[in-house]
Amino acid sequence: MTPALGRPREYDTDEVLDRAMKVFWAKGYEGTSMADLTAASGLKPGSIYSAFGSKAGLFERVLDRYVDTVFGYAAAAVRAPTVREVVRRWLDGVVHATTGSTTPPGCLLVQGALAVGDTARAVQEQLHRRRLAGERMLVERLERARSEGDLPAGADPAAIAGWLLSLSAGMSVEAAGGADRRRLQRTADLALARLPWE
Repeated sequence: MTPALGRPREYDTDEVLDRAMKVFWAKGYEGTSMADLTAASGLKPGSIYSAFGSKAGLFERVLDRYVDTVFGYAAAAVRAPTVREVVRRWLDGVVHATTGSTTPPGCLLVQGALAVGDTARAVQEQLHRRRLAGERMLVERLERARSEGDLPAGADPAAIAGWLLSLSAGMSVEAAGGADRRRLQRTADLALARLPWE
């Protein structure tokens, strides 16, 4: 006797993650209820638990999707041929990602960090790990630039990465507070007019 096969999934996982992403992005982790997620995804709570294990499990998958799609500008930026172009592409990515016409304003990684309280320590740790991964990627690129002579020998890659990430986070908070793309672009242009180590 042939064993019965499970019912195939009747949904697109990426689409579910994209819909859940918008909810978490707009409401934060703790502000998002299971009812919000079922309404956005069209799935029943049991299907969400079956596919992702828990709300935290779904959020982790959403973060993976966010890093691969929206935050993909970071990986693209560090492939630029010069540090100035790395910074330009990074800031351009921030401007566009935080003011998208089809997504909530701001940055999921920043908004998530602001909206998560002590009750969701594991979620805080996930967000922290992902921010650190982005920082490491940037520091490694800047270290290479220094070794190639594209940064002064006395430049501190970790400090430069911290400067760029702080500027990016500030722009994200501005976007979440209602700043439009033109305003953020002016901030980026001002930063690029003369980079701190130039």
